[in-house]
Amino acid sequence: MKQKILFVCLGNICRSPAADGIMQHLVRKAGAEGRIGVDSAGTYAGHTGELPDHRMRAAAARRGYNLTHRARQIREKDFYDFDRIVVMDDYNYESVHRLAPSRELANKIYRMRDFFTTFAERWSHVPDPYYEGAEGFELVLDMLEEGCRNLLKEML
Repeated sequence: MKQKILFVCLGNICRSPAADGIMQHLVRKAGAEGRIGVDSAGTYAGHTGELPDHRMRAAAARRGYNLTHRARQIREKDFYDFDRIVVMDDYNYESVHRLAPSRELANKIYRMRDFFTTFAERWSHVPDPYYEGAEGFELVLDMLEEGCRNLLKEML
């Protein structure tokens, strides 16, 4: 049976589509496309239908990731469709937790920081790079690469 992961951030235009693209790349590289499915969403609907932020797409492309996901808002149905819902920060955690249809389904929610190793000492969340410079996007990609690698190891 295919395990499905949903990455969630605020607008679904920076962090979660980057995590989606990174994880899809890692899953392909591991030959696990038939076993692991990946998607992303946001808690805010204001960017619905948009591509990821152009700065995130450019930073990701320099690392070999092609981010083509179209933003969408998380919905109650996602709790039934996905095995893990991985959020980027505590605000997203609280928002997604309130949306959970039951306590049992809320147990599917994880924080990306749960999958950090080197970043765990300094970071309790994946910062939103939207209002940051280029360094912010690079830091987020570093964090997401580490988190996604560790998550994939756990799932395989």
